[in-house]
Amino acid sequence: MKASIAICTHNRAADLKEALVSLMKQNCSDPYEVIVVDNRSTDHTRAVVEEFQKLVEIPIVYIYEERLGLSVARNRAIREAAGEYVMFLDDDAVASEEWIRGIVALFDRDPRIGCVGGKIEPAWEGSAPHWLPQENRTLYTILDYADEIVEMRKPDLPFGANVSFRKSVFDTMEPFREDLGRVGSNLLSSEESELIGRIRTRYSVYYTPYASVLHKIPRSRMSRKWLLRRIHWQGVSSAVSSQKKAGILLKSLVKMPLFALLTIVFAYDKRKIFRNVSKVWYSNGQLRGVLKMYP
Repeated sequence: MKASIAICTHNRAADLKEALVSLMKQNCSDPYEVIVVDNRSTDHTRAVVEEFQKLVEIPIVYIYEERLGLSVARNRAIREAAGEYVMFLDDDAVASEEWIRGIVALFDRDPRIGCVGGKIEPAWEGSAPHWLPQENRTLYTILDYADEIVEMRKPDLPFGANVSFRKSVFDTMEPFREDLGRVGSNLLSSEESELIGRIRTRYSVYYTPYASVLHKIPRSRMSRKWLLRRIHWQGVSSAVSSQKKAGILLKSLVKMPLFALLTIVFAYDKRKIFRNVSKVWYSNGQLRGVLKMYP
């Protein structure tokens, strides 16, 4: 089997249904399977998957993962996958009809390719926020890296809503770090960048615009408050990912209240904001974007 398509989901049954529909419309002649890892959902996720299992001939595997955590769910998908390539699609994303074929074709070109990322277009609920700076669009998992197939060189990275791996890389390499990645409602991240950084030491990483997905952005995320919270967790993630034993550091950072960050952001002296905040929370590029939000 060429590809195992993995969707890790938590209480998004309606979105999951749309994602599965897109996988049933693929223009792909190679055999593939779909793996749904239900990460302790309490809604009707299982019923959605069972409905598809009855209606389609494509193998759809349902797995219930009790331990909460996106990295935990992704690692379970990798272990269960029967395909040569493991392709991750977010539960709130919709794959284009050429998605599977485009990713598989790129992997087949060169055995030295260990990871492939694709274009991610936003599906805003309504219109995009007028105040959103270009520097911070990537925080909404938007990726339009190139108009042609290219190698993504450090520090550039694909995003988890549309990322695939050659499964054999995990024969000699650990998968996602489970102390990183979202757990419940927190926005901890960096599990993808940490893993891809390790993969780059042995394999190449490529991007293709010909295997795109639409990623839904709900109205609840289209606020300055949500974006600041996202940046808060990006700072925590960056700190944790740089530590092998990060438990103590993570606990101390998570306890730092968000209002402390907001107090700094709303300060009058922008040079002071730059000096104090950029050291701890996020890159200079993202900081410039935040300052544009509050002219």
